[in-house]
Amino acid sequence: MPHAPIPPQRRANARRMRKAMTDAELKLWNELRAHRLMGLSFRRQMPIAGYIVDFACPIHRLIVEIDGSQHALAPNFVSDEIRTQRLQSDGWIVLRFWNDDILRDIDNVCSHIIRTIGTDPP
Repeated sequence: MPHAPIPPQRRANARRMRKAMTDAELKLWNELRAHRLMGLSFRRQMPIAGYIVDFACPIHRLIVEIDGSQHALAPNFVSDEIRTQRLQSDGWIVLRFWNDDILRDIDNVCSHIIRTIGTDPP
């Protein structure tokens, strides 16, 4: 499946976001980077379907999104739902975690990611 074109501004935004990670993103990235989580390969701030996702494991078509409190507000919640539906229609599994889940219980977050993926690539 070919990649959706990513506008240069959005690609620049992804680079900026990789350099200015939130505390929750940094904590999860430290668990995911360099194949630390069960040997899985994750990328951060990856362009997919015209969006920039927080983390993606392409071989398993898994996306992990980290949401702050602003995502609970109606306009953001609706936008997130549309985004999730688009990504799922392209065959991706989308997991969403609150910042607080990652900051307080990273082990359970990682366990959930592993359970979702299972052991074999698709």
